[in-house]
Parts: sequence; structure tokens; C-alpha cells
Amino acid sequence: MDIAFAEPGLPASGTLIITVSQDRTLGPAGLEIDRSLGGAVGRAMAASRFTGKKDEVLELLAPAGLTLTRLLLVGLGKPEPLTDTSLEAVGGTAAAFLNRTGETEAWLRLDLPAESALPADQAAAAAAVGAQLRGYRFDRYRTTEKPEQKPSLVRLTVQVADPAAAERLFAGNGPLLAGVSLARDLISEPANRLTPVAFADRCTGLAEFGLEVAVLDQARMAGLGMGALLGVAQGSAQPPRLVTLSWRGAPAAADSRPVVLVGKGVTFDSGGISIKPAAGMEDMKWDMAGAAVVAGVMRVLAGRKARVNVVGVLGLVENMPSGTAQRPGDVVVSASGKTIEVINTDAEGRLVLADALWYAQETFKPRVLIDLATLTGAVIIALGHEHAGLFATEDSLAEQLLGAGRKVGEPLWRLPMGESYDKDLNSDIADVKNVGSGRAGGSILGAQFLKRFVGEVPWAHLDIAGVAWAKKDSATVPKGGTGFGVRLLDRFLADTAEG
Repeated sequence: MDIAFAEPGLPASGTLIITVSQDRTLGPAGLEIDRSLGGAVGRAMAASRFTGKKDEVLELLAPAGLTLTRLLLVGLGKPEPLTDTSLEAVGGTAAAFLNRTGETEAWLRLDLPAESALPADQAAAAAAVGAQLRGYRFDRYRTTEKPEQKPSLVRLTVQVADPAAAERLFAGNGPLLAGVSLARDLISEPANRLTPVAFADRCTGLAEFGLEVAVLDQARMAGLGMGALLGVAQGSAQPPRLVTLSWRGAPAAADSRPVVLVGKGVTFDSGGISIKPAAGMEDMKWDMAGAAVVAGVMRVLAGRKARVNVVGVLGLVENMPSGTAQRPGDVVVSASGKTIEVINTDAEGRLVLADALWYAQETFKPRVLIDLATLTGAVIIALGHEHAGLFATEDSLAEQLLGAGRKVGEPLWRLPMGESYDKDLNSDIADVKNVGSGRAGGSILGAQFLKRFVGEVPWAHLDIAGVAWAKKDSATVPKGGTGFGVRLLDRFLADTAEG
């Protein structure tokens, strides 16, 4: 779908989209159109359940007196301070609706309430970003779709008084949209196509954007003592990889220590010997979402030439049951030298991250360390699919991440940590075991395990198991891989780390 910007006007064809505030409150453009149609807009709202709530839509087909295909009303919600995410939802909602109708061209007029402090060009750009985010579609393997099953909208023109200013703002979001799309693509790929080696190859291709890429193979990781990561990989015919993506954009006078992002990249998780139930196991192709998000963030930073040093570390393995797979009760030696008793081979992500986190600290000496992982089903029980779980060693870091999440509509919820939880990970025969003695506090125990492989560096762990994959559409996220975390971390870095 192409995005354009133009000055306000009544189009001669296609669909005109206008926004309506809650309680059926029309803005200047809506009132003008309603008058030209003899009050038809007001009557249509009165005859329906449409009240202008957020994400509501009302369609008026072939309105008499106009040459338009349809007039589409989209709810803005309450006349509270509008944000970029509010307008993104408008663009996404409108695009999603029209893509199902057969419409090819649409014009969007944002009728913002008088009390809105959001600049018109910024609002227009945000609506366009929302339309692009919602218009994402992973259709690489679709070969027999009928025309009526395909998205129809070819062009969306957002009307605004200063089209050039809105265009510049929208163009500035190009790297962000590319990074989100990259993460969604990777998460959506089937595990037979996106093996650890194939994932690493995709990362190698990011060098064209200015990233430094390094790939460690199995022999190199063995030489570094990564027994925890390699223990997960040993049951699979697919060899593991550890990828680093480096962006060095900080000014010479700035703190040169990088922020390091670490992503869990289990390209398929069968559970290993502790095999998962068959029902829903196909979802485990997205157990590499943490690594996909890190790759997406690095793509954004390189694309927008961010003034910050950041390194992404991706631990890529496949967890399979076989005659060579590690067993419950095995003891592995991590890169840190700590020994780990493997009680459950389905708690494999933390083993991968144990070595990846240690390698990240020892190699890059970060000022901040953040990992992302689809680590536990327990976080879904606690938070559902609305928030990602946040664990942090410093309150200030937690607040910065929470604030970034609120700004971009990727919310986090901070969960506790403490010694009283940590004791449950003590092993009878090794330094630590990879799960606790029961089901209580599963996501917390996962974070406590990871903390044992983190030094004094400020550290945060984002458990994204509940938000990495969407089973239904939302305003700006179609069903499937969400890319949750790309926008959050890009905003966090822009707000806190860029010189």
C-alpha cells in the first residue's frame, strides 16, 4: 500500500475517511460534509450503534450527492489528549476495514477535536504509520488465494494542511517500519525454513545497512565453554549459531560503552526430552521472537543512523529430542564456569541466555544489558497477552523501559525479584538447577536464574512470551508475529542513550 499526503479537499472517487469523537461529535470537516448531504451523516450515526468510540467504524455506501464509493467514519474516542498511538490506531483501523471491501483508493481526513495539542502534521504521519503497521502481511507461502481474499487497498492519501511536513515525519519512520517488518517476518517463518544457520545468514545480510556482523559456529562456541547453549542444541541435526550485530553511531565525545541487547533464538522448541504436548506445538516456531526483535531493533538503529553504540547478541539453537539430546538430570558447564543441573529440558531458553548474557558482558563491557525472550508460559498466566513481563536490577532502568513502552503502545508490567525466590533454584549436585521445585512463580524463577549469569551491569529481562504472537487482529497489529519490543527498545534508546 502506497502512502501519500495532500491538502484537504473532497475527492472525486474512492473512499473518504473522517474521524468522529465520542458521543458522535463531528469536527469541522464532518459537519461540512453532513450539511452537504442534508444531514445524512448524523442520521446514519443515530440509526446505528456507532458513537465514535475508539476503533469503531461506520460505513455509508455510495452517499447520495457525492461521487465517492463510500464515506467511512472512524471513532477517535474520548476528547482526551490525543497521542501518536491514538492516531496510529485510526490509520490501522481504517486500512484494515477497507482492505476487506475491495476498495483500492482512500483519503483520510483527521477531524481532531479543538482541544487536541497534537500538531496536525504529526497526527497525519502517525495515522500513516498505523496504516502501514496494520497493512503488514506475511504471504510468502500463499499460492492459491482468490482475488477477493487479498488486501485491496492500493493507496491511502492523508489530508493535512502541510503535506510536505507530514511527509518528512512519515519518511523518518521508514527505518522503524522496516525493523518491525523484519522482526515479524522472522517470527512468522516456519522452522524448516528458518533454522539457526538460516537465521544467521539473514543477519549477515544486514551488513548492507552498516551493521558489523559476526557469527560464531559450534566449534568456536565450544572453545568459549558455552556448554549451556550447546547442551540445548545437541539433540538437533541443525547446528547452532551465536550472532553479534554491532552499530557504532555514538559521537566521539560520548560514552563509548554500548548498550547490549540479547535475544533468545530457539528456532523451534519441541521441549527436548521433556517433550511438549502435541496440541499447539506448531506455535513453537516463534520461540525465537526475542532474537527476531533484537535483529529488528538493530535494523532500525542502522537505518536511522542512531547516535548510540548498541550491540545485539542472538543465541540461535533448535531444541529437539533425539538419541543425542541432553537428558533431565544432566549437568552442563556454562561459559561463566557455573554448573547447571538440567531438571527440565523444556526450560531451555534460560540455558541459551546464560551463555549469551555472559558472553555479552565479557566481550562488550556494556553500560546496560537487556535481554528479550519468550521465556515462560507462566508470564502468560500472570499477565495474559496485554503486557510483557519486566524484571530489572535497577529502579531507574525499569522506569525508563516502562515509560518507553507506554509511549509506543507496547506495555510492560514490572514483576518482583528477590533472594526468597532464588533459593528454590539451588541444586543438590551443581551450582544451580534450571527450574524450581514447583509451578509457583515460574516467570520470576526464570528471571532469577538469568540473574546468576549477570554481573554488576544494570540489567533488565523482558519476558515476551504472551505478546510475541497475536491470535487475533488489533488496530495496528495483524494476527501473527507482532514484533513487540522493536518500537519499545528503539524509543528507550532514543530517550536515554543517544548522544
